[in-house]
Amino acid sequence: MGKLFLYIAVSILVIWSMDAVNINQIFKKNRVYQARFFYFFLGISLIYLVTNFLLDLFTSIKIF
Repeated sequence: MGKLFLYIAVSILVIWSMDAVNINQIFKKNRVYQARFFYFFLGISLIYLVTNFLLDLFTSIKIF
């Protein structure tokens, strides 16, 4: 149950923080779908990495 809560909390934080980044200048014009896929997979990757880092950190200091 703790892992699910952590995934939800990190998902909210990652989506909120990625909203502040303007990635439109990075991509070529008329590549909207590719930019969306990149943004989606970047978000999923960040959620996975941050959650696993926090889980490892919490288990090493015996919180969960």
